Amino acid sequence: MSAECSSYLNADKVLVSGFSCPRTGGDASAVYCCGFQDVKYCCDDPHSFFPYEHSYMWWLSVGALVGLSIAAVVLFAFIITVCVLCYLFISTKPRSKLDTGLSLQMA
Repeated sequence: MSAECSSYLNADKVLVSGFSCPRTGGDASAVYCCGFQDVKYCCDDPHSFFPYEHSYMWWLSVGALVGLSIAAVVLFAFIITVCVLCYLFISTKPRSKLDTGLSLQMA
């Protein structure tokens, strides 16, 4: 079984000539023509939409986890700081009523 990928214009507007799948020197199981209007390639799954391996997604996930971890630490430090400042503000307030300076005397 083989498939024909027609010629197309790539993203740089360069004409790429058509080819048949599987390509010589390529994967023998890649018998389908996959891709989009500006990039076509041979693949083994007719429902494949992306020409790259999915391992790059793992690195994106690791990067996202590192970023979220840093954001969580910063948020946690902010919350702790606010709690400490509130405690210090409340604990340093005078506990008795303020002296107005006027003493009340009976006439």
